[in-house]
Amino acid sequence: MKFVDEFRDPDAARALIHQISADAERLGRPIALMEICGGHTHTIYRYGLENLLPESVELVHGPGCPVCVIPMGRIDDAIWLAQQPGVTFCTFGDMMRVPGSEKSLLDARADGADVQFVYSPLDALRIAEERPDREVVFFAVGFETTAPSTAATLAAARTRGIRNFSVFSNHVFTEPPLRAIVDEGRTRIDGFIGPGHVSAVTGSARFEFLARESDRPVAVCGFEPLDILQGVALLLRQFLSGEPARVDNQYSRVVLPQGNLIAQRLMDEAFEVRDTFEWRGLGWLPRSGMAISEAFAEWDAERRFDVPGRRVADPVACECGSVLTGRIKPWQCRVFGTACTPATPIGTCMVSPEGACAAYYNFGRLDREASQGISAG
Repeated sequence: MKFVDEFRDPDAARALIHQISADAERLGRPIALMEICGGHTHTIYRYGLENLLPESVELVHGPGCPVCVIPMGRIDDAIWLAQQPGVTFCTFGDMMRVPGSEKSLLDARADGADVQFVYSPLDALRIAEERPDREVVFFAVGFETTAPSTAATLAAARTRGIRNFSVFSNHVFTEPPLRAIVDEGRTRIDGFIGPGHVSAVTGSARFEFLARESDRPVAVCGFEPLDILQGVALLLRQFLSGEPARVDNQYSRVVLPQGNLIAQRLMDEAFEVRDTFEWRGLGWLPRSGMAISEAFAEWDAERRFDVPGRRVADPVACECGSVLTGRIKPWQCRVFGTACTPATPIGTCMVSPEGACAAYYNFGRLDREASQGISAG
């Protein structure tokens, strides 16, 4: 309990909130801080942190949920793979319910496809080893956080000579969408709460481009409530200092400036950079996706199967793209909490536990006045 007590201590939280409020008043202008990671979004709305901050400090959700950024066409491709004869399709549980243009993987399983949810790509490799009569395909999604485990699994498949296993890679890089948001002025963002899990792999130095090129400060943070409050405090101190923006590493107990070099080497061998990749809400971003490298071409599902490569527009009613780029808050979407709920999701942001819409819905977070009214009641 010592760790929990340390990072959820109410007296420490009050002291940080007092410091943030005083510094925000000294700054004298509103600021918008984008949290990049869906894990941060979950913490913020689970603990109501946005309502503990002064009104001049706004927290904005960014494209940090790995499930949420996958476009509908790639979901349709996954369903197509799952429906091929002799294929066992393995996926993480939260991808099962993501809607494609006609159905989800869960629906495909109900229709007879052999779709299994797994906890890691190594689970899928074990299924392939136990079922040599099946073609086992793993649906790989996620940022640099999960890509090393996929890379390690590909290496294990090669070492153990497991030929009936392949990977449908949808891994993506964190930097390109942030560049798109900053460079194209998609939303007003003054600073960033940097992703703790991604930074553990890439290193905190990977986000120096935001400070260097756009003069926007970054605070890489952990996932406890006090981590995020301390990150906000660090960003405010940067604004007040008048010095050039920099990257502060609040999560130094886990994150190193250079990151995890072993994980990086695994990724470099297993993946190559795609020329372009489609993102929900951001469209096609150059050099933003990870394809299976030539060294592991034999285990690449897109080379083994004639994947259709479908391109499907999001449903007109769904505003996940605007949520992911910080243009609107989830409760501002016209179908939020009515036609679109966790039980009947229209968009990806309502499916994943890290999605902003699911976080807002599950923890009753609306606008500041409505949330405070709920709390008071």
